[in-house]
Order: sequence, then structure tokens, then C-alpha cells
Amino acid sequence: MYHSKIAGLGYYVPENVVTNDDLSKIIDTNDEWIQERTGIQERRHIIRGEDTTTSMGVKAAEIAIKRSGVAKEDIDFVVFATLSPDYYFPGPGVLVQRDLGLRTVGALDVRNQCSGFIYALSVADQYIKTGMYKNILVIGSEVHSTGLDMTTRGRGVSVIFGDGAGAAVLSREEDLTKGILSTHLHSEGQHAEELIVKAPGMGGRWVTDILADNNPDDESYFPYMNGQFVFKNAVVRFSEVINEGLQANNLQVSDIDMLIPHQANLRISQFIQKKFNLTDDQVYNNIQKYGNTTAASIPIALTEAWEKGKIKSGDTVVLAAFGSGFTWGSAIIKW
Repeated sequence: MYHSKIAGLGYYVPENVVTNDDLSKIIDTNDEWIQERTGIQERRHIIRGEDTTTSMGVKAAEIAIKRSGVAKEDIDFVVFATLSPDYYFPGPGVLVQRDLGLRTVGALDVRNQCSGFIYALSVADQYIKTGMYKNILVIGSEVHSTGLDMTTRGRGVSVIFGDGAGAAVLSREEDLTKGILSTHLHSEGQHAEELIVKAPGMGGRWVTDILADNNPDDESYFPYMNGQFVFKNAVVRFSEVINEGLQANNLQVSDIDMLIPHQANLRISQFIQKKFNLTDDQVYNNIQKYGNTTAASIPIALTEAWEKGKIKSGDTVVLAAFGSGFTWGSAIIKW
């Protein structure tokens, strides 16, 4: 049995900055309204033709691979988390394998939205723990901007999300006191429709139905979110899954050196920080700059925190996420 360690990290965000004031020019909203509810000041949106979910994932992966010291030919497997693939099929995992020039290794796509990176990390961790693979590339990447309702009708959701990608190279670690100590995954599908994009979907409204109806009031292919319900569930599940991870490793809250929560809403992160009595130095947030980048949010924030020297050797790092599905999870890492 082995542990897996994060050997390299990288992230990429588009250069195109969209501020709250920029959005107020096309949506009936304003900077104060957005910041009060979400904490977001700006986000990144791709420019069509310049970036895609896959291309951003590739750029983040190239940085992570370089930093890891692992040669591309030594990557054994790819796990790609996203809700916004370039194509309905195939998924972006195989496109990354192609674009990075990797060997004909396996490529797996994870569709767990906001908790996607935690799920992807957990899958990769199991492969390494069992000895099946030695080096695995894990990516979280999202393009939200091209699928949002950028009108006043959609302002409750559209002001929240941004585009970006983060990546990690997981490698075998023989010292069982280091690396990923445990991961914890959950779901509660009875609330699936509370945060959803209904169409296009084979089980309901497919593209042919949408085109045939040609209904300008059809909102089924735009994201829907019951914001208050999601918030109430998020703060409960975040707390539960963080405690679950700590208890599984005989750790106390005081042992947390850095908490990287999924960047869903600054108010959620602040609520959790207060509940666990953590200082500003123990929690890393960057939703103010990037908005909610779903599966990309944790690897982007984790990379930034590491780059700034906020994560050091020997630190206990906790990752936690909650989102659509409902799905949630945590990972406990000894750096």
C-alpha cells in the first residue's frame, strides 16, 4: 500500500477580466448587490476561439507537470473533472491525452460539478494506493461564460460563475505519514433538481426538442439554482465532511494549517471559517477574483496558496467541496 502526494500544481485563467461593473452594463445589477451576496468582485471569461475547457486544462497541466519533475511519458493515467466539456462526447480527458502528447494511457472524465476535483483526486488516490499507477494527472477545468443567461432574467446565477482551470500531478509516496491521508465522498440525489441544467439531456429535452419548439422563454438549458436551499445545505455538509476527515485521521481542528474550500460563495467560506474558529491565515479564498469556477476552483486556489508560500512541508491541508447533485467531499493531506 502506498500514499499519493501532490508532486506538482498549476492553474490557468483567461486574460479577459469581467468586473461587476462590466456586468451591470448588460444586466440589471450592480457591484454592491453582487459583493453583498457572493463576495465576488470580478471573474474571468474566455474569448471564443481562444480558450476551451480542454485547452485551459492543458495549459494548467503543463505547468503542473513541469513543476512535478515527472516526464510526460511517465504519466500513467488522466482524470478530468468538468461540467462543461468541449463536446457532449467524447469527454475532455482523451483530448488532453492527445494535446499533451501522452502515451495511450487511460483517460477518465468526472462529472461531479463543484465537488468534481475532490472526486477526481479521490479516484486518482485509490489507483496510486493500490499500486496500479505511479503518476496521475488530475485536472479541473470549466467554461461557464458561454452557457449562462447573460440577461437580467439570469442574474441570480450568471454573476457567480467564471472560467478557469487547475491541475495536479499525483505521484506515489512510500512514506505513509505524508500525502493524501484520506478522502470522503457523499451524495444526496433527492435534491438534484435544486441546482441543475436540465437540457439538453437524453432523458428529457434534447437538442432536437429545443430547436423544434424554438421557444424564447425556454430556460431549461440555462443553469437553475435554488440559492437559499443550496446555501443552507452547503454550510451543513461542509462542516460534516471536514469533521469526518479530521476524525478519520485522529486530528483536531487546531491541527488544520490550511483549509481550501470550494469557492462557491464567500459567505459560505466565511460561515465555515467562523464555525471552526479558523484565522484568515488558515483559510484561502480567491472567489473575489475568479468567481465560482466549479471543478476548477479548488485546484486554482490550492495552487495560488502554495505559490504564495501559505502551504509548507509538514502542513495539514484540508480540501472540502459541496455542489450540484447534491455531492460533497473532503480530502486530508499531509504536505
